[in-house]
Amino acid sequence: MGTSFPTGGFGTGHHTEGMWQAFDQLRSQFEKRGAPRMGRGDVRAAVLALLAEKPMHGYQIIREIEERSGGSWKPSAGSVYPTLQLLADEGLISAEESNGRKTYSLTEAGREEVANAGTTAPWETASGSDGHPFGALPKAGIALAQAAAQVRRTGSPEQNQQAATVLDDARRKLYSILAQD
Repeated sequence: MGTSFPTGGFGTGHHTEGMWQAFDQLRSQFEKRGAPRMGRGDVRAAVLALLAEKPMHGYQIIREIEERSGGSWKPSAGSVYPTLQLLADEGLISAEESNGRKTYSLTEAGREEVANAGTTAPWETASGSDGHPFGALPKAGIALAQAAAQVRRTGSPEQNQQAATVLDDARRKLYSILAQD
């Protein structure tokens, strides 16, 4: 990140505007980045993994991927539906229309593809070492920045100063983690 933070800490002096600007920048950077973008191969693998469990329609696939990734990955319809069409063209899935909705399921060739691939679903391989999809640190950073922004908007001057002290302490503790061998 190209953001610079005050070197004297967040809690120094009566003026904490710089701290709040830094947190607003941090929050917006985390929110812009969001989850890592997944590639076409990941959408393909996810669709095959889900259809190996049971037949589903397109939006059901999108919702299931979002749920299994802990909300960190929600592929667009513009990536899922072309993938479904490609898999159908390859003979790996078939579609059955019912009530105006196509439900997709694996063909025999699709089941063989899944069995031979032996790969794990993208939401499982994208998990951090702590088991949280895409790692827990970015989510924790977003949550902290949102809480700090809320205190800034609605807190009294005393509450703002207390929050600045807590954040300054958190910053020191984070750096101490890096200092450990």
